Amino acid sequence: MRCLLVYDIPDDRTRTKVADACLDYGLDRIQYSAFLGRLNPTHRRELMKKMRRLLGRRPGKIQLFPLCDRDWSERDEIIQEETDGGRRGATGG
Repeated sequence: MRCLLVYDIPDDRTRTKVADACLDYGLDRIQYSAFLGRLNPTHRRELMKKMRRLLGRRPGKIQLFPLCDRDWSERDEIIQEETDGGRRGATGG
């Protein structure tokens, strides 16, 4: 199932370790503190267990949202990317 993982972690080192763990599980970074990808139930549990361990007793928030295909198909997005001339072009779907 497609999953969205977002976090708010003040500690730089912990935040980097959390991001690396997301990449290790095959998630793609879609924002500075947001990752998206497909995880089966076993991998979701493993990843959240690892996140708890990485966060330890330090302050922070990590949330993982499973997204069904119907919800994913209903998403709206606006993506503006800078072009070579410094002007922006918009894409979306």
